[in-house]
Amino acid sequence: MEALKIDYDLNTNVEKFIVTNQAKQLFINGNWVDSKSGKTFDVEDPATGKKIASCAAGDEKDVDLAVKAARNAFETGSWSKMAPNEKGKILWKLSDIIEEHAQELAQLEALDNGKSVVVAGVADVPLAVDLFRYMAGMATKLEGQTIPGSFLVNNTLSPGAQFHSYTLREPIGVVGQIIPWNFPLLMASWKIAPALAAGCTVVLKPAEQTPLSALRLTEIINDSGLLPEGVLNIITGLGEEAGAPIASHPDIDKVAFTGSTEVGKLITKASAGNLKKVTLELGGKSPAIVFPDADIDAAIQGVASGIFFNHGQTCCAGSRLFAHEKVYEKVTEGVAEIAKNIKVGPGMHDKDGSQMGPLVSNEQYEKVVGYMESGKNDGAECLVGGTHDNSKGGHFVHPTVFSKTNADMKFVKEEIFGPVLTTQKITDDDLNNIASEANNTEFGLAASVWSKDISTAHKMASKIKAGTVWINCHNVFDSALPFGGYKQSGNGREMGFECMDNYLETKAVTVNL
Repeated sequence: MEALKIDYDLNTNVEKFIVTNQAKQLFINGNWVDSKSGKTFDVEDPATGKKIASCAAGDEKDVDLAVKAARNAFETGSWSKMAPNEKGKILWKLSDIIEEHAQELAQLEALDNGKSVVVAGVADVPLAVDLFRYMAGMATKLEGQTIPGSFLVNNTLSPGAQFHSYTLREPIGVVGQIIPWNFPLLMASWKIAPALAAGCTVVLKPAEQTPLSALRLTEIINDSGLLPEGVLNIITGLGEEAGAPIASHPDIDKVAFTGSTEVGKLITKASAGNLKKVTLELGGKSPAIVFPDADIDAAIQGVASGIFFNHGQTCCAGSRLFAHEKVYEKVTEGVAEIAKNIKVGPGMHDKDGSQMGPLVSNEQYEKVVGYMESGKNDGAECLVGGTHDNSKGGHFVHPTVFSKTNADMKFVKEEIFGPVLTTQKITDDDLNNIASEANNTEFGLAASVWSKDISTAHKMASKIKAGTVWINCHNVFDSALPFGGYKQSGNGREMGFECMDNYLETKAVTVNL
């Protein structure tokens, strides 16, 4: 399948696209195929609203074919039985190949998602490469244990009996994976690499808004000839038509989903038929807590980055600022000043200084604008931003900071998933009360604490109910660090050694000596 080629004219405001093989197909059992229905859906450039490609619209029949291919590859193929070091070598080779295509993949992310091509080039792609390399090493680290014990035989204690007991860590089987649109390439890597390291086979559905980088990643992997047929399968399509059949399919052993909490609940219900294992990385409403002894300049930069990175379309975005009353004005004014100076424009216009691109779709645009209007109607004061423009087809929202907000406001309680920061003043020095305010949300994905006092920082980290707590930083990631949430931010972890629990079963073996 020929690669997507892009010609994006950076010298003018006119975008020109050359797209070859525009009808993107499904990838099932090592072959590129049309959907059984023959239906397609359009993919747009969120900076212009223009169509840039058409992709096959998979449905239940296509999912079933992909699952059968994955099942056959798992049960009778070589991948699940391959020596760990051989799997590790293949994953490392794939990381090298992905890195060779870094520029192209960054451009695809900017074109398809709207994000800055510079950011995609220094964050999304390198993190994807690093994740494959980390999981290459993980393939040889999936060890069991030898377990001593006192044994009961037929409910009778047998002190004289001799047994040898140990555990095996085995691949769970066929894995269905559904990824979001905010980090398309990175989320595909977060899902595919650990599943392959465990020896599983995969059926992956990219978000319908942003399928191009996952398809190109699959092209790259397929062209390498390193994976056996049926190990990796890609189904593009709409959520209800392609995602729901993955969640409910009786021959899928495990579902991994990243996306909204609302859809995560539907995934859980749909997966109940065969009680498949489910892991969920869902929404967030992460607090950024600034104490008066913090390095205020660093905190201002960190808070701004925490909310405006990736246009605020980040599950762990620091969307709720809690600043102590002694520094509240300085912090909020500093963040507002940064927001005011962020240049908004097409993500591919890096040479023109564009720093923040459009939101991913008109649906997301309407959602974010609706939340901003809700905040204004509830009495919040807009310090900067609050403006938006889709008059020319693009979905642009300017970075926005609100003051005079409280925990009862809808846009403070619910995930906005856009470049919108709400701010509240800390008037209490009691850490328990501050933590209570920060924890006053149904989510628990991440938080950041800003303080030079190591005791305060660590005490707050222990009191925050979140899967990740950053101290004097925000949005710092490493493939070795587990990432996931408390409460309605999901269950299970991505990355790190803990991630492998998602894709392994533990078997206890006892031998009568």
